[in-house]
Amino acid sequence: MTETQTTYVLDTGPLSHFAHAQWLGVLKVVLKDCRVLIPDVVAEELRNGTEQHHHLRHVLEADWIETVPLRTSAQLAAFVHYERRLVGPDGRNIGECGVLALAESLPHAVAVVDDRVAVEASRGRPVTLRRTLGLLCDAIRAGLLTVPLVSALADDLLQSHYRLPFKPGGFAEWCAREGLF
Repeated sequence: MTETQTTYVLDTGPLSHFAHAQWLGVLKVVLKDCRVLIPDVVAEELRNGTEQHHHLRHVLEADWIETVPLRTSAQLAAFVHYERRLVGPDGRNIGECGVLALAESLPHAVAVVDDRVAVEASRGRPVTLRRTLGLLCDAIRAGLLTVPLVSALADDLLQSHYRLPFKPGGFAEWCAREGLF
């Protein structure tokens, strides 16, 4: 039996907030046995923000994250599909479009997207999704992380205005309410 390697395609939001809160290394630990990609449009979003947000350089310089351009006709068609649903006049959500398009065109790929609208836009599409909290909970179950560590991480993400379904100090209670552990 051949073991297939999962590829995770990450969006700008989680990477930016993990880097800002200085928890980027936790993502590296959680995804250590997987290929980790960002589409070129996410890399561009990160590069465009480095002047104002220096922590984004840590993401671009991370040797465990590979930038992949959207090139194939399937990737470009999927990108256009998502672009029509997610990108308005302000140009927001280009990164989500790239993540979803790349993930649905690669075998064994998982898009890591937290944006609710992007998640809704992917319904009915051949893409596997995972939210950041899901990744962290999987890592707790695998013994890579602990509830107190993820609780501290979540509180730091909340300080950087990352949207999570609980208030500071509420991770463990949220897990109990959701029946996760």
